[in-house]
Amino acid sequence: MFETFRSMWRIRDLRKKVLYTLMMLLIYRLASVVPAPGINMAELANQTSSSLPLLDMMNMMTGNAFNQMTIMAMGITPYINSSIIMQLLTVAIPYLENLQKQGEEGKKKINSITRYVTIVLAAVQAIGLVSSMRLINPGAFNLVLVGVSMAGGTALAMWLGERVTQNGVGNGISLLIFSGIVSNLFNGITSGVRGALSADSTVTWMNPVMIIIVLIIMIVVVTFVDKGERRFNVHYAKRVVGNRMMGGQSTQFPLKVNSSGVLPLIFAYSFIAFPGTIMQLASPNGNITNWWSQNMAGAAPIHLAVTFLLIIGFTFFYSSIGVDYREVAKNITKNGGTITGVRGGKQTADALIRSNRRLTLFTAFFLGVLSTIPTLLTAQFKIAMPFAASSLLIGVSVALETSRQIEYELLRHHHKGITR
Repeated sequence: MFETFRSMWRIRDLRKKVLYTLMMLLIYRLASVVPAPGINMAELANQTSSSLPLLDMMNMMTGNAFNQMTIMAMGITPYINSSIIMQLLTVAIPYLENLQKQGEEGKKKINSITRYVTIVLAAVQAIGLVSSMRLINPGAFNLVLVGVSMAGGTALAMWLGERVTQNGVGNGISLLIFSGIVSNLFNGITSGVRGALSADSTVTWMNPVMIIIVLIIMIVVVTFVDKGERRFNVHYAKRVVGNRMMGGQSTQFPLKVNSSGVLPLIFAYSFIAFPGTIMQLASPNGNITNWWSQNMAGAAPIHLAVTFLLIIGFTFFYSSIGVDYREVAKNITKNGGTITGVRGGKQTADALIRSNRRLTLFTAFFLGVLSTIPTLLTAQFKIAMPFAASSLLIGVSVALETSRQIEYELLRHHHKGITR
């Protein structure tokens, strides 16, 4: 690892990309402490924390910027929501489906539409959420200030993420989320250490020590699953094209174990948190709200069971709208390829689909179990876990993807002979 860092620093182009990425992340974190105008700061100081379950995820994604009501309170969340909405609409709307099939030009148009949807969604989301928490100063002008400033913060975050993707290392949007997750994790561990030092008792040290141990174990397990693949050996037969002999080689077609990523967790958490948030905003002391708070939150058995089933359902749903393996099998057969031990055509498609379903089933149960670990530890051992399963999965995935891109850059420069 240290040799990789030394090699990375010796390559001028890669060094510039890394420094550029760090600078953009620094700007993002600095903007995350700028307070949004129009906020009633006295009321914000009185609200120690939000009891709205839907906002816990936003606070996790923004690195506590939402609790502090800064211009980055919405963070990059509206962009993620817009991207998911556009991805789902691409399947349902023929115009967007045609744009997706137009290659690079169609992708640019879809990205442009996504940006506009992001800004509108950020403004509406900011005004709706902040006003429902009664944190906006009276007056229509303050409503506009909050909407414009927080939508502007989202636009800045989106711009920073795109600049990192183009000129830096890694996926910029993912790295912005990663920085927020790391910030929350660092604050959780340091606050636990400070509490243990002030209490001057060995018992209080169990909290930060257990957090670190559980964190390391879960990172190892998530990394192992994230890098897992089911590889098919594909052999291409020799054929004459013009005056040239083509084919006659073997390659591998990989199926990722966790092809759906973190989306099933995000979908499931949002789906189960949304009704509770609406109930608490509409009727905070109602009977239905109290029942929901007791049975559909924390380590309540019904909550854990429903969340587990939702994760399984969303994992299969996202897998079904992902790669079209019939089209993959058609392309393999068209190019004269066959999977070892499988006939071409329909048999190839069936083999890929069958393996993908088995991997999806494993992924669904893995994500379901992973989602319950922080909740059960908090309930059974009274450990204040500063991370959720979704944040851990996002953090590990982003770190692995960024490291893979750095390794690729190192190999590319070494191949060219650039070592200074």
